Amino acid sequence: MKTILLIGGGGHCKSCIDIIESTKNFKIIGIIDKKEKLNTSILNYPIIGTDENILDFANQVDYFFITLGKVSQSPKRKELFIFLEKNKLNIPTIISPSALVSNHAVIQSGTIIMHHAIINANAHIGKNCIINSKALIEHDTTIDSHSHISTGTIINGNVVVHEHCFIGSNSTVNLDVTIHKNSIIASQSLVTKSLTKPGNYRGIPVDKF
Repeated sequence: MKTILLIGGGGHCKSCIDIIESTKNFKIIGIIDKKEKLNTSILNYPIIGTDENILDFANQVDYFFITLGKVSQSPKRKELFIFLEKNKLNIPTIISPSALVSNHAVIQSGTIIMHHAIINANAHIGKNCIINSKALIEHDTTIDSHSHISTGTIINGNVVVHEHCFIGSNSTVNLDVTIHKNSIIASQSLVTKSLTKPGNYRGIPVDKF
């Protein structure tokens, strides 16, 4: 069983731990978090270092995985992933056993597919993405790197979600829509047409706010 170090100790980390345990592919050796959390634990896994210590573990563990999940932490999540890649540390793809993932889908490193998510044929999921619980990614859709598709969201076919986007819980993106990079879609929104500029959007259909 390969060893893994988790980076980020909030609520999303707990969900990631549950999925990692369920895969039975990794042994979690600890968590990286803020200095003030050292010597505490999350779900019985110890917090053993801070961001400054990541490279100290380079020769001690097999894999590193980012477990930050809040929208406000998205820039930090991207920064950490670039750091891991730059230093040639191994970053896995993690898929819940309860997720349904087509054999014809492509999922890149650092991405987690959470419980009961569905990824259909010819979908392409980039690096360092979160496809959260019960999200549906339909056929021929692309989710670019560093994006978070939240719980219960439906992304229909032939959609392109560009880099570093967040789509909130229970939102729907219609067929053939493109979403500009660095966009945030509020929960329970409906995207009926392409969004050509970055921004924060909400509503049925969406409007900028």
